[in-house]
Amino acid sequence: MSLPLELPEIETIRRDLDREIGGKKIKAVDISSFAVIEGSKNKKAFNSELVGTKLGSVERKGLYIMTELDKKKLLFIKLGVGASLRRHATKDATDKDTVLKITFTVGGQLRLVDPEESSKASVFSLVDLEDPEFVEEKFPEVKLMGMDPALEPEPWTEFAKRVMREGESIDLKSLLCDESVVVGVGDIYSDEILFHAGLRHDRQSDSLSIQEVRRLYRSVVEVIVEAVKYRGTSIEERQFVDVFGEPGGFAEHLAVYGREGLFSPTSKKPVQKTKHKGRWTFFCETQV
Repeated sequence: MSLPLELPEIETIRRDLDREIGGKKIKAVDISSFAVIEGSKNKKAFNSELVGTKLGSVERKGLYIMTELDKKKLLFIKLGVGASLRRHATKDATDKDTVLKITFTVGGQLRLVDPEESSKASVFSLVDLEDPEFVEEKFPEVKLMGMDPALEPEPWTEFAKRVMREGESIDLKSLLCDESVVVGVGDIYSDEILFHAGLRHDRQSDSLSIQEVRRLYRSVVEVIVEAVKYRGTSIEERQFVDVFGEPGGFAEHLAVYGREGLFSPTSKKPVQKTKHKGRWTFFCETQV
């Protein structure tokens, strides 16, 4: 089973797309699977929203990739498990799992390749997006979104409030995978963050000292920034490729994830693997 993409992979795609398609004009749209289209009545309606429009800069909100169109609308794309956005020349052969092709007047195509057809592409007007009720209905997770360390990390004191919520206690792996605490952290980066912070996955949040919370905060920011620097993680369980079809390079820098039995880079003791709340988890016995 494939693992979902996490924040570093989505941010890598966003940065590439901003350079590659920002400012381009859409000539044609070809939808192979309407299952990935959301908010439009049919293929024709979705096409009419896009054809002839010019793309602005490519931005991101959480794990949504979005770009403003010159007709006061926004195009949103959320990648499903195993999906990728790829740049192609128009003449390139089409992958059988391609569900959406956007052809530009100059500069080839953008293709959404999605074997499971679990991605979502939608177009909404800026007027609708100014309505809080509309946004909450269409993007319920946005309202509760936590810190985004790849864009602008919040002060550690704000992070501490999320971690040490009064009357609440949760294990640290589940905490890090909670979108209301940190955006886009899953199995891989939660294990890496906890290793670098020296904290166990099953440690309860209400047992942390202030110093440990600060250490966890630094680890979140440093691991995510470093993973973005190396353009995400591509491993057997998640064969991520960027918009050029190239794998991410952070797998070579993983300290514990997927390294069961190998020596920890700091303690020189073997990395352990366990099932924690249904998730495979990798850690070192020196974590407390």
